[in-house]
Amino acid sequence: MINPIDAFLGLFSLDIGIDLGTANTLVYVKGKGIVINEPSWVAIERKTRRVLAIGAEAKEMVGRTPVNIVAIRPLRDGVISEFDITQAMLDYFIKKAHSQMLLPFPRPRVVVGIPSGVTEVEKRAVYDATISAGAREAFLIEEPMAAAIGAGMPVTEARGIMIVDIGGGTTEVGVFCLGGIVVSRSLRVAGDELDEDIIQYARQKYNLFVGERMAEQVKMKIGSAYSLDEELTMAMRGRNLVTGLPEAVEVSSIEVREALSGSLSIILDVIRETLDETPPELVSDLMETGICLAGGGAQLKGLAQRVSEETNMRAWVAEDSMTCVARGAGKVLEDLDELREVLVSTDDRRPGRSYTF
Repeated sequence: MINPIDAFLGLFSLDIGIDLGTANTLVYVKGKGIVINEPSWVAIERKTRRVLAIGAEAKEMVGRTPVNIVAIRPLRDGVISEFDITQAMLDYFIKKAHSQMLLPFPRPRVVVGIPSGVTEVEKRAVYDATISAGAREAFLIEEPMAAAIGAGMPVTEARGIMIVDIGGGTTEVGVFCLGGIVVSRSLRVAGDELDEDIIQYARQKYNLFVGERMAEQVKMKIGSAYSLDEELTMAMRGRNLVTGLPEAVEVSSIEVREALSGSLSIILDVIRETLDETPPELVSDLMETGICLAGGGAQLKGLAQRVSEETNMRAWVAEDSMTCVARGAGKVLEDLDELREVLVSTDDRRPGRSYTF
């Protein structure tokens, strides 16, 4: 039953769902949809640690800052590595989403997506950062569950569904039935690792040192997990490690696919391991429903085809796959009474209750 006070506050507050990602932070506002999609970057002064820029503005500074300024990502592998900076980033995004309100209160209720493999300490860090950033109530939801809800999959029904959520820092694989996770895996190999693969490939094959942004561009434009009907090429720019001078090298999608093969094999192995541990009754369901791919990494060319070939099951990419977790977190707030059971609890009380420490 809805608390009358919460109902009253809800008239003036915008409940918020957040995908606190390693690469990007997305904010879903109840009744409005995705209102923020910005990189999870923060620029700070080295000595004072004063925040200078957050989001897209901070990412533009990467690799271009003077000695006294550094641009960092306060989350690594899907968990908080810089608590104070994460709190400042959350505070910025929550206030930005709430900026159309005339009054500075009441504070919003917030649902935040977290990787399924995080520890109790990491859960507490996310919860504390969310409350400190101005949330009235904070709820946590595992990212594969949020992604499944955001993709429109029937997580509360008595049939098995499977989702693979490939983000920046983690790959989440989950099989669900009746509103619960039956089997799940959290792998800290995802988009960042794919970028690093390209950086290492360029270094080893061409003696070319390329930055993270260049590697990401190569991955997005010509990266693939499966042979393309028409292979692509692009110029990869960096610094020659022998001469120390700028250089551009023409690389093909075949080369990039070779560079990505190691990390993709790890992800595919985890998908197969998850299927191997899934009860046969649910496997039968999955053969009908297929495997849903979500997250920014799902947009890698040919990935669905590669997963299908490796698992002998249909694989498909969710609509607007990058926003699935944020949309799922927001949908939970829109129907909190029915979906409360899918939320994470860190103690022995019934699932889905907001908690304090």
